[in-house]
Amino acid sequence: MSTTDPTPDGARPAAEPADAHPELALEQAHVDHAHACLDAARERALDLTRMVEVGRGGTNQARFEREAIIEQVVARLEHLDLGDAALVFGRIDQEPEAGGGVFHVGRVGVWDAEQEPVVVDWRAPVAEAFYRATGPQPMGLQRRRHLVCRGRTVVGLEDELFGDLERFRDGDGTRLKGEGALIAALETARTGRLGDIIGTIQAEQDDIIRAPLAGVHAVQGGPGTGKTVVALHRAAYLLYTHRFPLEGQGVLVVGPNRLFLAYIEQVLPSLGEAGVVLATLGDVVGGVRIDDRREEAEMGRLKGDLRMVRLIARAVRTRQRPLRADLRVGHGLQWLTLTVEESGRIVAEARRRYRTHNAARRYVEAEFYEALVASGRGDLDPEAVRERLRGELAVREALEWMWPVLTPAQLLHDLFGSRALIRAADRDLTADQVEALFRPRLDSADDVYWSASDAPLLDEARAVLGARPGRREEDSVRTYGHIVVDEVQDLSPMDLRMLERRSLNGSMTVVGDIAQATGSWAHDDWEGILAHLPDRRPAVRHELTVGYRIPGPLMDLAARVLAVAAPDLAPPRSVRGDGDPPRVVALTAEQAEKLDGLVDVVRDEMDAVGTGNVAVIAADHQAADVESALERAGVEFGRPTRRGLDARVAVVPVGLVKGLEVDAAVVVEPARILREQAQGARALYVALTRATRRMAVVHAEPLPDVLA
Repeated sequence: MSTTDPTPDGARPAAEPADAHPELALEQAHVDHAHACLDAARERALDLTRMVEVGRGGTNQARFEREAIIEQVVARLEHLDLGDAALVFGRIDQEPEAGGGVFHVGRVGVWDAEQEPVVVDWRAPVAEAFYRATGPQPMGLQRRRHLVCRGRTVVGLEDELFGDLERFRDGDGTRLKGEGALIAALETARTGRLGDIIGTIQAEQDDIIRAPLAGVHAVQGGPGTGKTVVALHRAAYLLYTHRFPLEGQGVLVVGPNRLFLAYIEQVLPSLGEAGVVLATLGDVVGGVRIDDRREEAEMGRLKGDLRMVRLIARAVRTRQRPLRADLRVGHGLQWLTLTVEESGRIVAEARRRYRTHNAARRYVEAEFYEALVASGRGDLDPEAVRERLRGELAVREALEWMWPVLTPAQLLHDLFGSRALIRAADRDLTADQVEALFRPRLDSADDVYWSASDAPLLDEARAVLGARPGRREEDSVRTYGHIVVDEVQDLSPMDLRMLERRSLNGSMTVVGDIAQATGSWAHDDWEGILAHLPDRRPAVRHELTVGYRIPGPLMDLAARVLAVAAPDLAPPRSVRGDGDPPRVVALTAEQAEKLDGLVDVVRDEMDAVGTGNVAVIAADHQAADVESALERAGVEFGRPTRRGLDARVAVVPVGLVKGLEVDAAVVVEPARILREQAQGARALYVALTRATRRMAVVHAEPLPDVLA
């Protein structure tokens, strides 16, 4: 790392080694002091557990107090546990007119024994200038210092001195903040988990992170612009700034699949926030088994269409039926009767009175027995009749016919298991669509594995059915004070409707890239997305324009594909103009048959990135062939699972690679990706924008024109 100091003529001096900087030792001493104070804070937290001692004769009150204290201690220790992450990464020196203070900025706030701040939390108002100050608008700063730390050791410094505007101009009046620290972070080898950007947040990113809580904030960002980490840092910032009420209301982060969640799972804990819920759409539904599998294009398009709202509502209505024949049951020496007409009246009245299906069941039962009592002779007690008849098979069957208690899985399992029920729920479906929705019933709805495309249908069914009697807490829909959604460009209207239902107050941050929309419901603009999200306030649009992750030569190649995939979008401006150009390797016909030549390319990339990681990206249906080639050659690799991300080499189908970043990428058969994937050009664009250092394109088929 290099540092810069003022000179008499205001010119920037030549860089000198970081270890020669006279203040390096002072900064190391401050970092050591900060860690000592942090360790002392941990000890104080542990000491709290000894405040309440409960022996054999302890009271319930004492035990309750102890449990409450332990719960608070655990939360505090999680907040203070930084692992190997650097505690301090910056310092700001204020002008005398702005207070003249010197503040070190870090992951969490740390105070000494006299309660003087040793480190200020990066989310605190005083730290805002660290991210936003520019030459034209220094925000009261004399100097901004970036510290590069490895654990507890300061390995470099970088200073930016305010007052000379020319130092902060790069042609458009702006300059990267902490450029040396930023580039060092970008060039660090990947670990298989997304890292935070806490020490290198840039101004356009900070604008989004610190945006107001209320309303929907939509962020468009191309590959490498940091939209995912910006969204996660925004969640951490909002929890810090609006601890009450968000800590009670909850914050939800929704990702496209469980591989993606495994990739981002360490970011928020590294920022001191461990209470955020990470989930896929299937996880949000709850109570059923849902995998990450999405239906093929046609079926995914159908299940994501808002016409499913009507289909499910009608499917529920078909389960609210009058009897087909009068019911006669014996009670003592007489017969009690419920006529078809009376059962029809009960069903119609239940529909009129109740908004959800299951909530009306008790009313239907009460009216059912009242009608039976009314048909008898003498002064019959409705409760006595109910107790005596409730076990009768004919009575149970009649109630289940008229108004069954249903779970969402039971409703859809029955619906999709009958072509007649599907047609009755939507007369406008074509024969092919009915056949596509149909699937044979299993012995129980509990045995069904649902797809990710089914998740919003199950959720819609839950909204229409409502909670079952006596199971309100189990069946209720959890809402959140703020929801973060990544890769939102691939979500269908039904998916978005499901997320809107979980928003307590309309506060959401949704991030995505229209150019990377590759799903069945790939949106062409943001208007089509925002139309299905809360509209209590006008949505606020943001755009990230600077690409930090992808070297210029790799971005140039991807930009050629972008011109075809999304001609209306401009590629992000890369801050890394240099870098290795992409390699294009043509396989011979003999090599192509078993992909033997691919193995040599993978080994070359492993050697080139050292301890970094390599992703081999192929069309979804070719991934198994790639795995076989690597297995035959004895190359160890991981698959797209939680643990697979930690391997040096991972084979990732292009349908799952979105949002991930690696040191080197090997893209296999781009022509096949174009041909086989939904939104093929956009899928290829995704594949070409995963690498932070190197990329190789391996092909036996002719290259697509856009790459030739």
